[in-house]
Amino acid sequence: MIKETAEIIKNAKFLTAFTGAGISVESGIPPFRGAGGLWEKYDPYCIEINFFYSHPKESWREMKKIFFNSMGNAEPNKAHKVLADWENRGLLKGIITQNIDGLHQRAGSKNVKEFHGTISRLLCTSCGREYPTQTTDLTADLPVCAACGAVLKPDFVFYGEGINQKVYSESTELAFKTDVMIIVGTSGEVMPACGLPYTAKQNGAKIIEINTLPSSYSNTISDFWFERKAGEFFGEIETLV
Repeated sequence: MIKETAEIIKNAKFLTAFTGAGISVESGIPPFRGAGGLWEKYDPYCIEINFFYSHPKESWREMKKIFFNSMGNAEPNKAHKVLADWENRGLLKGIITQNIDGLHQRAGSKNVKEFHGTISRLLCTSCGREYPTQTTDLTADLPVCAACGAVLKPDFVFYGEGINQKVYSESTELAFKTDVMIIVGTSGEVMPACGLPYTAKQNGAKIIEINTLPSSYSNTISDFWFERKAGEFFGEIETLV
């Protein structure tokens, strides 16, 4: 199956990837849901948008523990690196990721649609000014805008917020264009992102799935399902592509 899959990938006219939390587990970032997930340890109330605006200090205190402390030092793993290499070779046309960790870009990928935003950037809630997270002092109880003094918010989608329309449109366009989509490390349960592989399938795409557990795609739209860790799969297939 691995050789057949490699041939499909090599011969793809418009190869894309759709990634979730499972691709970053081998980088030391736990998933949000399931056994050992972040929501078993923390309450996601801190990233509910109304709570953030009414209790910004408490929200920031919890977000630092959940996101910035755990994700800030993570490094791209084999799966991120192989996808970046395929893009640099012109084989992979784009990545749609549900992750906010920025590891695809750190591995070298350029055309990445961050469906749920990113922790690598902060936005002023008043004037809209952007700040790179890595150059922002997060030791203060409440990070504020240097220009207007308003509270800064991580540029990812909170509960109660909508998806950025530009990102949504560009991700949907990739799903329509693709003839081969690789799904990596997602259960396929979070709306509206989970609908994108179905869009690809309805438009004739081959679906290749890499997940350690069955997802909503495994027995429905996936043409190939590899019950493997992402790094192991990409470490094996990179020599064949």
